Amino acid sequence: MAQPSRSRDLDKLLLRPGLLVGPGFDPGTQLRDDLATYARVLVVGAGGLGCELLKDLALSGFKNIEVIDMDRIEVTNLNRQFLFRLEDIGKPKAEVAAKRVMERVSGVNIVPHFCRIEDKDLEFYSDFSIIVLGLDSVEARSYINAVACSFLEYDSEDNPQADTVKPMVDGGTEGFKGHARIIIPGTTPCFECTIWLFPPQVKFPLCTLAETPRTAAHCIEYAHLIKWDEVHSGKTFDPDEPEHMKWVYDEAVKRAELFGIPGVTYSLTQGVVKNIIPAIASTNAVISAACVLETLKIASGCSKTLGNYLTYNGVEGLHIKVTEFVKDKDCLVCGPGVLIELDTSVTLQKFIHILEGYPTLLLSKASVTHRGKNLYMQAPPVLEEMTRSNLSLPLFELMGRVSKDVVHVTGTTSKNDKKTSSLRKLRVFFKGIDGVTDMDTAGGA
Repeated sequence: MAQPSRSRDLDKLLLRPGLLVGPGFDPGTQLRDDLATYARVLVVGAGGLGCELLKDLALSGFKNIEVIDMDRIEVTNLNRQFLFRLEDIGKPKAEVAAKRVMERVSGVNIVPHFCRIEDKDLEFYSDFSIIVLGLDSVEARSYINAVACSFLEYDSEDNPQADTVKPMVDGGTEGFKGHARIIIPGTTPCFECTIWLFPPQVKFPLCTLAETPRTAAHCIEYAHLIKWDEVHSGKTFDPDEPEHMKWVYDEAVKRAELFGIPGVTYSLTQGVVKNIIPAIASTNAVISAACVLETLKIASGCSKTLGNYLTYNGVEGLHIKVTEFVKDKDCLVCGPGVLIELDTSVTLQKFIHILEGYPTLLLSKASVTHRGKNLYMQAPPVLEEMTRSNLSLPLFELMGRVSKDVVHVTGTTSKNDKKTSSLRKLRVFFKGIDGVTDMDTAGGA
């Protein structure tokens, strides 16, 4: 008896026409083969949701996958991150996850990257057809969103150019709740357009932490926000540094014992300091399935995609709702770009200084790129040294004497007393070139 084809369920979507297919859908074996050959997918995050995403993508016909994650496996991960084993503790999540999926799914190639998402340049992200997010922080989502939107170009009438669109599929879980969404830069709202969807983080009054702690979380935040600065004056706390986290845990335990408060554990310390929300394996599976299905729709056109946002609630029974949010036409991230006008004499160093005081940007420690070329890089030191000589040169000359063009700037922004990496797209105009007239902008020299 012949064995059923491993792609039989996939074939039902890719090999036959239908009434709900997307524009340009051309069913057939060629489409299935092209999906495996040409579609390149980047998975950002190899945790609970990331493990599910890698497995589902590999089983859905995608053969060229890469995954990026900066974390190592911990014992607390093993209850829901099913690709990891006890012997994997201490190893990079991305490397182990990639290895395990390739062992189980023949023909798939997954390239792991054990590093921070900020460590990769724009050229790295530009190579992928679709970016799929399995992240657990607002800051990381915001950064990847800005990266994907930075590739978007607009025509003279401010319409997005289709060949510059970098689609994203974002998933997130919180206990028995979760969401899946698609972001088509220039068409659907980007992450920044709907940043209001995320509730503000819980903050404890410092007087409570210092004088009347009542919970384990109070003890942890006391060690994190107060005790650390008292003992390590001037040293920045790094939540991703195990020694730093262990110090906070030890101090929190002492604080809890002093006030007779139970419940301080290392995993809770991580959760409070890094604002980690407990994950449930079944929720990860449901959300991953929704995300991978949307990825398949975008890559093949086998069906119309969801409006742009799906919410799942499995707390009581089952509830799934699809919502369509509206794009912010003035968004600084997915819009045509922030308009800045300069004199042709403005040097690159003065341009970077202007960005620090520009009202809608307020970018400090900025690195500048133009058409893939590094004009100035703050880090690593070797790149800073290589590009330092450009600081004294006019930006107009560095941009090839082009009067209207886009530059990408990566820097640090402060929001709610928290510094985060940000990437912005700027449209730079130079006065007096190609008939450009003075505009009421803040960059003139």
